[in-house]
Amino acid sequence: MAGLNPRVTVEPGKMGGKPCIRGLRFTVYDLASYLASGMTEEEILKDFPYLEKEDFQAVYEFFASSAQSDPAANGQLLNWENRAPSPV
Repeated sequence: MAGLNPRVTVEPGKMGGKPCIRGLRFTVYDLASYLASGMTEEEILKDFPYLEKEDFQAVYEFFASSAQSDPAANGQLLNWENRAPSPV
């Protein structure tokens, strides 16, 4: 995926090739799911201390870029069937 924020990495053998945050086993979809559930950035940073404030901007850019490049696929970006389960 050309033009990605360098904080968003894609490695074929990691997380099924899904875009991840800085090579971590934490996908952009995971972060978007937590935000969509109503968690604040501060709450997410507290729960996941290895994330950084700048990671949120990278995810916002990722989804904005995805929606612009292929509006028809925008509805598939957060395919809930393929997302990781939320920790309880």
